[in-house]
Amino acid sequence: MNRLQGKVAIVTGAASGLGAADARLLAAEGARVVLTDINVEQGEAVAKGIEGAFFIRHDTRSEADWQAVVAATFERFGRLDVLVNNAGLVRFGSVEDTTLEDFRFLNAVMAEGTFLGCKHAIPAMARSGGGSIVNIASVAALKGISPILAYTAAKGAILAMTRSIAVHCQEQGYGIRCNVILPGAHDTPMTAAALASLDDAAAGLEQIHNHGQGKPEDVGNLVVFLASDESRHITGTSVVIDNGETIR
Repeated sequence: MNRLQGKVAIVTGAASGLGAADARLLAAEGARVVLTDINVEQGEAVAKGIEGAFFIRHDTRSEADWQAVVAATFERFGRLDVLVNNAGLVRFGSVEDTTLEDFRFLNAVMAEGTFLGCKHAIPAMARSGGGSIVNIASVAALKGISPILAYTAAKGAILAMTRSIAVHCQEQGYGIRCNVILPGAHDTPMTAAALASLDDAAAGLEQIHNHGQGKPEDVGNLVVFLASDESRHITGTSVVIDNGETIR
């Protein structure tokens, strides 16, 4: 308990799934948490269940929204120590089937959203004396999963950006670490919706068939570790949570 006492965290995509679990676990360790999402009703409901937390409607594609979220966090808590870039979604389509509109939309939400989050959080964290950025990518950035081309591209961009951001923060002496988590299948509403729309034999479902799904808390526990001072010597690192599927 209290591994994050005194720290302030922003978690995007926190209305459900991994983001909601991250927010709850960060708060359980003493952090004051700002939850953001485009789903206002559900996001506010999650925030009400977390002591000291509050919710802000937030479209990660919008630079103005990012500026408002960081400003509101500073106004309320006077600092920013942790950013969890979790917001995401999936739409199906191979390289031949994916529309340019879908490709741009998914990359705007996830890749551009992560870029904007880091861009605007880093100066705030530097003013706070340092911090930790935890980006959420996916094993889709490592494996060839043909039905989710746009999602794969966005998550691959997040993986690559994380390394660049980690080096930049070191070069500037900000005391800010940046790491990325690559989850496999976890039991979330997004995964459930994907499973409902795919045939059991569809590419990319091997982990679920072979090893089952993880729980959101499995990712949340790692988020807590990377947010805490226990991981103070870890930056630019990618961690896979997929029960060993990508090593087979």
